[in-house]
Amino acid sequence: MWASARIAVAVWALSSFSGPAATAQTKEYQVKAVFLFNFTQFVEWPSAAFTSARAPIIIGVLGQNPFGSYLDEAVRGETVEGRPLEVQRYRKVDEIKTCHILFISKSEASHLAEILMALKDRSILIVGDGDGDDFVLRGGMIRLANAQNRIRLIINAEAATAASLVISSQLLRSADIVTTPKP
Repeated sequence: MWASARIAVAVWALSSFSGPAATAQTKEYQVKAVFLFNFTQFVEWPSAAFTSARAPIIIGVLGQNPFGSYLDEAVRGETVEGRPLEVQRYRKVDEIKTCHILFISKSEASHLAEILMALKDRSILIVGDGDGDDFVLRGGMIRLANAQNRIRLIINAEAATAASLVISSQLLRSADIVTTPKP
């Protein structure tokens, strides 16, 4: 029941964030922070992704932090299946030791290929919001696309499966699905 309520709140929050440019961007990242939190409830990680049954779910931000304190506020005091949530920030991909959801900031767009290569074979849900679908076509898993002041999910389920992640059908139904082009 709680998961359905959280989806409803996220959908309501998504309805629109129009207004002055600074306010719209602030609201956009407030909504995206809620999405990152909600992903913890709709993705399953292999047990090997955690050091113990009570280890936290870590949401990381790589590069410039567009969320301000919103992401911290969204997860403060929350637990998912008995696991607390933590937010960590990284300047470089090699700083990432344990992470379950990684938001790759637009500031890292020129390094995307190297980042995805470094994270290959790790059970990390890789999320971004860059322009165009290049992010998910190259191996990112979820793109939070801003389309006319609404957030649209674009998911590469194949990339998630390759990382041993299971994305809930509830989340997949609300998204546009893309596949990684074959070489």
